[in-house]
Amino acid sequence: MSKPKTRLYIDGVLESGREMSLRKDHIHFLANVLRLKSGDVIALFNANDGEWSAILENFSKRQGIARIEKQRRGPDPEHGPWLVFAPVKKKRTDFIIEKATELGVEQLIPVITKFTATSHLNVERLRVIATEAAEQCGRLSTPEISEPCSLIELVGNWPKGRRLIVGDEKGGGVSLVQALSTADECSEHGFLVGPEGGFDDDELEFMEGHDFCQTVDLGPRILRAETAAVASLSVWNALTGR
Repeated sequence: MSKPKTRLYIDGVLESGREMSLRKDHIHFLANVLRLKSGDVIALFNANDGEWSAILENFSKRQGIARIEKQRRGPDPEHGPWLVFAPVKKKRTDFIIEKATELGVEQLIPVITKFTATSHLNVERLRVIATEAAEQCGRLSTPEISEPCSLIELVGNWPKGRRLIVGDEKGGGVSLVQALSTADECSEHGFLVGPEGGFDDDELEFMEGHDFCQTVDLGPRILRAETAAVASLSVWNALTGR
C-alpha cells in the first residue's frame, strides 16, 4: 500500500474493514486543498486505536468514505507536560496551542491573571487548532484543553505529585535547566507562562507559598509569552529525550 497522502484525527473506533463516513470539513480539505480522489490512501488515527491506512472510496467534493485497511502504528501512551498559559492576542494564543501540541503537551490550561489581556476564549476553536497540529506533527493524541480558570482556582486544584514551574520574568528562581535536571526522573511537570504584562508581585508571592510551585529564570532577556512557552517546552524535550 502506498504512503498516506495525509493524516486525519478520527474520534471513533478504528479497525480493519470498517468504513468511515468523512465529515464535510475533511472532505473539503481532501478534495479542494489536497486534490485527492478515490483510490488515494490516507491515514486515520486516535490515541485509543493508533494509526491506520485507509482508502478513499466514492469520493468527490460532496461525499466520501474511508475504508480502513491496515494498522500502521499501535496505541502508544503519550505522557507529556502540562502547559498553563495566560491568554494573549488571538494569533499568539493560536501559536501557543499549535506549538505546544507539536512539542508534546498533554494538557493546556488557560489561566486568568491580573494582567491577562483577554478572558474570552473560544475553546472549541482552540481544540480544532490542536487537532490540526496533531495531524501535521505525527502524534497520536490531541492535548486536552480546559476552560479558563483563575490563578487561585488553578493552584487550589493542582494535582499532588505534579510540579508547577513558573517562569519569572523578574529574574527570580533558578535556571530552567537546573530545575529540570535536579527533578526526580518520575516527577510530572506543568509549566506556567504569564501574560504580556508579567505576574503581579502578589501573584508570585502567592505561588511561591506552595511547595509544588517553583519559579525559574528563563534567561537574560524578557520573552514574549509565546516564546517563553516554546522555550520551556523545548528545554523539557531536550532533557527528557521526548
